[in-house]
Amino acid sequence: MPHKTIVGDRVAIPSPGPSSDAVPFEARGTRPLPPVHVLAGLGLAVAGVVAFSLRPVIIKLAYRYDVDPVTLIMLRMVFALPFFLGMALWPQLGKAAGKAAAERAPVAGRDLALTVALGVTGYYAASFCDFLGLRYVTAGMGRLLLFLYPTIVVVLSALFLGKRIGLREVVALVVSYAGVALVVWSEIGTGHPDFMTGAALVFMGAFLYSVYLVGSSRVVQRVGSMRFTAHAMTAACLCCILQFLLLRPLSALDQPLPVYGLSAVMAVACTVLPVLMTAEALRRVGPNLVALCGAIGPVAAAIFGYLLLAEPMGWLQLAGAALTVAGVMIISLWRTA
Repeated sequence: MPHKTIVGDRVAIPSPGPSSDAVPFEARGTRPLPPVHVLAGLGLAVAGVVAFSLRPVIIKLAYRYDVDPVTLIMLRMVFALPFFLGMALWPQLGKAAGKAAAERAPVAGRDLALTVALGVTGYYAASFCDFLGLRYVTAGMGRLLLFLYPTIVVVLSALFLGKRIGLREVVALVVSYAGVALVVWSEIGTGHPDFMTGAALVFMGAFLYSVYLVGSSRVVQRVGSMRFTAHAMTAACLCCILQFLLLRPLSALDQPLPVYGLSAVMAVACTVLPVLMTAEALRRVGPNLVALCGAIGPVAAAIFGYLLLAEPMGWLQLAGAALTVAGVMIISLWRTA
């Protein structure tokens, strides 16, 4: 079974390699798991997906206070940085979590440099595109576009890693993008005048995150998934802080208290906690069930957007979202099989 990688607040499947889980799921054979064990794992997986799905809604809520994207993403990263620094610097992390030697051995300089570069690409640049795009598209639309990243990974892997695209993947790609086209068509003329610009920015974020996943597949096996995430996210946090210092005066920190509160919630509840919950869910129930739970993401974001932001949620949006989720699930479940 491919080694499932914890990467930030999402999960990816790189090339096959040994699992670093304390009790590898594949090593359990065909023995049935205790119901409580399965329910706990599923609960953690669903909670992680729902928590991550709140992020675009919280971003949209923060924009109501006229905070700019540069300042908002910096505040999010400032609140998240201590957690990722702790993960990166805690020398007993691998031992305490029962991780394999890859989690405990010193990181080679080349791997550290590559990890930093990938973190800047996949979390600084990708997140900034996402924050910019969400000024012009709904939270549900933003989450749906980000949900396309497994399909982009398939295409990039075929172009640069020589992975063959089979008929099933072609069908999945067609279904996924037909769903996105349906949602985009339903929102043209009814949303923000710069809707297409926003959609392009969010999709660019998904593309950059996919580049990060493809590039990280082998580094993760040498460094360990949790430690790789910690170093990559730390690099991204520092880039966001540096960007703020270069582009904004310190007076930009004079924001309403709700902006700080929303930034803290976004950092902890929508960034750090999903990483930890998804990691434990993978250990308990394995990648197939976790991938299935991932389908809840776009639906949860659309519901949160409808309830908290009064965003429209018509039949065309629901049908398009269903097609996109179906296409991504075909790819995700096939690649974890």
